[in-house]
Amino acid sequence: MNTRTLDYVLKRIGFSIMTVFVVLTFNFVLFRALPGSAVTDLSRVPNSTPALREALARQFGLADSKWQQYFIYLKQLLHGNLGVSYINGLPVWHNLTTDLSNTIPMVGLGTLLAIVFGIWSGVTSAWRWHRPADYLLTNTAIAFYSFPTQWLGLMLVMIFGRYLPTTGMNDPFAVGGSAWSHALDTFRHMILPAVAVALTLYGQYTLVVRSAVLEVLGEDFVLTARAKGIPARTILRRYVLRNALLPIVTLIALSIGYVVGGALLVETVFTWPGIGLAVYQSVLSRDYPMLQGAFLILTLSVVMLNLVADLLSLKLDPRVAE
Repeated sequence: MNTRTLDYVLKRIGFSIMTVFVVLTFNFVLFRALPGSAVTDLSRVPNSTPALREALARQFGLADSKWQQYFIYLKQLLHGNLGVSYINGLPVWHNLTTDLSNTIPMVGLGTLLAIVFGIWSGVTSAWRWHRPADYLLTNTAIAFYSFPTQWLGLMLVMIFGRYLPTTGMNDPFAVGGSAWSHALDTFRHMILPAVAVALTLYGQYTLVVRSAVLEVLGEDFVLTARAKGIPARTILRRYVLRNALLPIVTLIALSIGYVVGGALLVETVFTWPGIGLAVYQSVLSRDYPMLQGAFLILTLSVVMLNLVADLLSLKLDPRVAE
């Protein structure tokens, strides 16, 4: 590893560490800048007294100054402690682990579908440039890229709601049964939210891949390969896709990072019990520890995958360090 490459890697790592620290600080300040707190809504609860609200505020550390809360927050993070949820009293890490185990398979399936069909659509559109297939695939991708996520989810519910489950992760009335029937029921519940995630990401993949492939198709070495009579499939596989990998790999790495964060709107529409729905419910109840823990997981995953994308870009094209 030469000096320029080492300097690039160290700078990327340093920027990632600084980004995490800045986001952690904003993560703390943002939720406390909102009006009210976790005990504010208790005023509307019967038999709720000021003494009870004051006791709960002391228990949750809300009676301390913001600076004290901030240093306690950082100290707990250094010890791997994300705090305790205000809603169910369980450790935040326990709640997030359960939510992530539900989110990752669903969002992961949707992301995989988007990657496969998006890359195929983008390559086909670029290869058939200014032909009917190009116009059809490009306009379809732009349409799905423009549609709001919640609107796509609601359309799927309206169209396929009579054929597939639209709420929850399992049938609440299914009692007993084998592990296979339970897994099949979970998969049926997963189909529509995963398709909603795939349609949301599909347009982005198609447009990015199409742009990258079109740029490579205009290079001199591709024109030379065509002049030599090399078969089109060989040109596409050996010359075009290999040189268009840089933006595609970056997009895939960033998409995988967002898999951990889940799809808040999709999980809310389909009431999928994942980290996105947990964030939505925590916002409504001002559950600061859950919100901070969820955003911490999302931040770390995106920053780390962004760093991986930078290092992969350096591996694919050493000129990135220049």
